[in-house]
Amino acid sequence: MTDRTASTPTVHTEVFVCELDHRASSVATARHTARTVLAGWSVDEDAVYDAMLIVSELVTNAVEHALPPVALHLCRGRVQGRPVIRIKVTDGGAAPHPGPWTASCQPDEHGRGGGIVSMLGIDSSVDTRDGESGQWADLAAA
Repeated sequence: MTDRTASTPTVHTEVFVCELDHRASSVATARHTARTVLAGWSVDEDAVYDAMLIVSELVTNAVEHALPPVALHLCRGRVQGRPVIRIKVTDGGAAPHPGPWTASCQPDEHGRGGGIVSMLGIDSSVDTRDGESGQWADLAAA
């Protein structure tokens, strides 16, 4: 993940925030919520599909590797004149132990989420402040 926000500021025109329970079923809730919001913003179906993958990865990461609270943030805006959707998931910072799914897996069965997010997004990064953290990715939107 890279951090290019200093050189390419995002101007957000619409923001949606949804607090999520700190449990695995929140991944489906987040996907459903994001699909509804993005459809309301008239985001094209290809971008919505990519957004669903990013939402899944970021929420799963927060539930499996971080402490509550967890929240999904969707922002519609522009970067260098191009329309983008910023998908961000905030959490309560790193958990002392992995979540139940991660703990039950072999090392080669997880750990690919960051690569998926980086491949789909035009920019992504992690923010950490005052014990809280957030992962985000900007996605090109038509």
